[in-house]
Amino acid sequence: MANTSVITPQTGKWSALYRDKLITAKEAAEKIKSGDDVIVAQCASEPQGCMAAFHLVKDRVENVRVFSVLTLNPYDFYMKPEMKGHFELCSWFHAPGSRQAIAAGAGTVTYVPNMLHRAALDRIQVRKPDIFFGTCTPPDSRGFVSLSLGVTYEKDIIDAADIVVLEVNENLPRTFGDTAMHVRDVDFFVEHTQTVPALPAPVLGEKDTAIGGHIAELVADESTLQLGIGSIPNAAALALKGKKNLGVHTEMMVDSMMELYEAGVVTNRKKGFCRDKFICTFAMGSRKLYDWLDDNPAVEFRRGAWVNDPAIIRQNTRMVSINTCLMVDFTGQVASESLGTNQYSGTGGQTDTAVGAKEAYDGLGKSVIACYSSAKGGTVSTIVPVLPAGTAVTLHRSNCDHIVTEHGIAYMRGRTVKERTLNLIAVAHPDFREQLRGEARKLGYI
Repeated sequence: MANTSVITPQTGKWSALYRDKLITAKEAAEKIKSGDDVIVAQCASEPQGCMAAFHLVKDRVENVRVFSVLTLNPYDFYMKPEMKGHFELCSWFHAPGSRQAIAAGAGTVTYVPNMLHRAALDRIQVRKPDIFFGTCTPPDSRGFVSLSLGVTYEKDIIDAADIVVLEVNENLPRTFGDTAMHVRDVDFFVEHTQTVPALPAPVLGEKDTAIGGHIAELVADESTLQLGIGSIPNAAALALKGKKNLGVHTEMMVDSMMELYEAGVVTNRKKGFCRDKFICTFAMGSRKLYDWLDDNPAVEFRRGAWVNDPAIIRQNTRMVSINTCLMVDFTGQVASESLGTNQYSGTGGQTDTAVGAKEAYDGLGKSVIACYSSAKGGTVSTIVPVLPAGTAVTLHRSNCDHIVTEHGIAYMRGRTVKERTLNLIAVAHPDFREQLRGEARKLGYI
């Protein structure tokens, strides 16, 4: 790792300023007032020391809203029913903890519909944030810290918030791009050394490998990639190891992109712009990935409002966006975040990247949505005639391009409803195809 130790007194005024701004996690939580809008950093940038202390101020605050993406830990401030009326988690993208709290009827969690590239800006237009809590590296000799693993919405919120609190973790990598901040621009620091949240390596099954192979058919040499997370995107990456001169412009930086770079598959040399650079807005993966990102000038973290803007994404050459979904209906409506009224995750950047890729300026961009052909142990089809009532449509059918299952590729762009229906049935699980044909006839689609 690079030298990210806390500044010693010999380095001058920035060391003294940093020390003057040091407080404890409990003192940081005490900055929260009734009615505050609190925004916290997401995923591996989550300020876990401070968030674990939020509930300690419960008895003196009311109606505090905490906005977050993919909250990693089941913190007391939203998991305990007695927090109702005191704290509310406003989630831009649900995680296991928020789903659990909703299922338990805690009344402490709500969802914020959003397109990820607009999440921060839309919220700022509604109301200026009161406090931002994030994470950073220790300051360097010039007084700069790095926001490290994420600036999806963090930098925009920092610019707008009344109070900025950064949790300093010496285990975070120092990264480049929009991640630099000076100690004079931060109100308070909390030192909290911990293991950086990591993801286990996904275990690939036969279906993942089959889907990865089909996706690889859609990726030409010199393409620019956006890859999501999980076993299917990892299988896709594995299947791409025969490609040449791929580039990366992605919302999330994951291990598979690093591995493709080390294998010589990703070079970023043929990108339409930002050539020779990985472009991302946040990262989460293994410790190996974090060590690789540390002081790595080949990777730039940029604000999500720019990285995920479809108008920016479309400037890439041969752009291919690869995401996953829960189900898709015969007309091509893609549901990736909810089943009926049950909000499972969130829109995230799927629509941003899918639309940007499909509208790529060179006419060669592609959006790929992948899923297993069945779910719940093979008892239900993920290809359905119509979406269940209340299901959120994550990707509009007019933007649906390619649907991939382990059984093949359903081409959707420019197709009629009849063509789409037949193409989707062809990649549905064989156990459901006859039933799906019958439903399609009833609907008058075929």
